[in-house]
Amino acid sequence: MQYVDILVVMCITSVIIVSIAVSVRLPDEVVHELEDLASVIERSKTYIICKAVESYLDEYADYLVALERLRDKDDEIISNEKMRKRLDL
Repeated sequence: MQYVDILVVMCITSVIIVSIAVSVRLPDEVVHELEDLASVIERSKTYIICKAVESYLDEYADYLVALERLRDKDDEIISNEKMRKRLDL
């Protein structure tokens, strides 16, 4: 396992940028893959990790919405066929 320091950059406004340093422990294999990818795409490890975390958070937010809708007894669940008819597909 290796520690990887990550500089997380969040843009609050078009003028103010706040950075937060975060340390994580990653398996050696993941670190090597990260380094290889960074080299291939000519981006920093920080950039790749930030994009991965942003993507995960977006996907997880979508998952939570879907889960909430599945649990909502008042939310109608319709078949694929009905949805295609509603969308004229």
